Formats: sequence, C-alpha cells, structure tokens
Amino acid sequence: LGPAVLASRGDEPPYRISLAQWSLHRRLRAGELTNLEFPAFTREQFELDAVEYVNSFFKDHATDFRYLGELKQRADDAGVKTLLIMVDGEGSLGDEDATRRRLAIRNHLRWIVAAAYLGGHSVRVNAHGQGEREEVAKRVAESLAHLAEHGEPYGISILVENHGGHSSDGAWLAGVMRAAGHPGVGTLPDFGNFHLGGDRHYDRYLGVEELMPFAKAVSAKSHEFDADGNEVNTDYGRMLRIVHSAGYRGYVGIEYEGSKHSEIDGIRATRDLLLRVRAELS
Repeated sequence: LGPAVLASRGDEPPYRISLAQWSLHRRLRAGELTNLEFPAFTREQFELDAVEYVNSFFKDHATDFRYLGELKQRADDAGVKTLLIMVDGEGSLGDEDATRRRLAIRNHLRWIVAAAYLGGHSVRVNAHGQGEREEVAKRVAESLAHLAEHGEPYGISILVENHGGHSSDGAWLAGVMRAAGHPGVGTLPDFGNFHLGGDRHYDRYLGVEELMPFAKAVSAKSHEFDADGNEVNTDYGRMLRIVHSAGYRGYVGIEYEGSKHSEIDGIRATRDLLLRVRAELS
C-alpha cells in the first residue's frame, strides 16, 4: 500500500483525505486533463480514493446522464468515491430580487440530482447576495432550507463554504446555519477563505471553530510550503486539532491554490502534511 491510501487497518483515522478538483484547475482549463479523467488521475498520481468535483468543469452536463454515467463508471473503475459537487455560477441564493433568487434555487436543483447520481452526499453552494448583512442572511437561510427540502429525498445535503462576501465572516455564516434550521444544511469550512475585502481578514482559526459544529465536509486550503513541508499561511496542526476537537471524522479535502509550486507538487505537499498531522493526532 502507498503512503496515502486512505483506508487504515485497525482504528479509524482522525480524518480521511480527498482531493478537491479546483486543485487542478489550471491543468483542466488548459485541456491537459479532462473531467472524465480526473478520478483515475487522482488515484494514480496521489493514491487518494475520494474526490470533490467543481461544476464549472462539466457545466453543460448537469442533466446529461449518459455523460454522468460514464463519469461514475470511470470513478468506480478507479476505486474513487464521489463526495460532493461544488456549485458556482448558478445565481445568488441571497439575491434581493425574488425572481432572480427563485431562478438561482431552480438552477441548483439539477446539481442535487447529479450529485446523488454520482454517489455523493452533498452539493456545496455559495451564500452570496447584496444588501445589509441581516437581510442577506435571512434570504440565504430561506434558500438553503428550500434546497435542503429538495435534497432530502436524494440523500443530499446543502453545504455553504466561507467563500467571500458576508460568508467569510464565521459568526455571520454560523448564524445563517442556525436560521436555516434544517438538518440537511451545513458548512464546508475552508482554512483560507476568510478575506473580508480590502485589507480586512477574519481570524481563520476562530472562523473554522465557529463553522465546525455544522460541518459535513472540510477544505484544507493551501498556497505555499516551507522547506520543512509546512504551509506558510496556516498552522495545519492547530487547524486540524480544531477540526478533530469538534468531533468531525469525515474527509478533509486538499485544495491547493498556489502558484509557487506546480499543481502536482502542491497537492502532494498538502497530502503529505495532512498525513503527518493525522499521524500526530492518532
């Protein structure tokens, strides 16, 4: 077995490791890798057995079940599990215009079905909208609850990532979770997306701690590594202790987004750091 094979023998590991497709966005956009090739590539290059897709890499195939069937078959053949689809570009769930908000909700429904067909547990959406934070929070919470009701018969949860705007404020997003009040609504805390605009940043450790009670997935954002293999922006040991202390035992997804290292090297460095911290936690 290779160093990053996820299924441990004996005790359950503190977390398992998956790969978020955005880590390879440059390669995918350049046509050096296709969405259909992504699952096998993940297994062969990184010895990982679970993936998180991004809808923009198969935007025209949300309801193309011949295509989705091939994608599922290729993942199955590679021994790779689908965890979720990250959904972008389908409208703002907190839009102040009710017609546009209804359209955004409708646009997301097809991805719920696609995620279920691929064997996933969730779709990741964005909590974006214009206006005062309290009003945006109310509209987003209503939209999330509506989507969760649609996701329920499919076994699909609706997850929100801290992903810019109000959502990068951990306390705000935690409040949205409480307001939504549906067990199918949760968070996907990202270690790095806490930029509030300008030169303002929310404390990443506080933010993740606030979002972990609702977490159904976790994104290990990385940008750059030092000579000792540590991520220069985030103390992974500290962050993963927060994740572990919250009782989370699911997958932690690699999301390398840097430019100093190649995508391949950045993903491997993130994986190796996650393995090292996991061994310490064990």
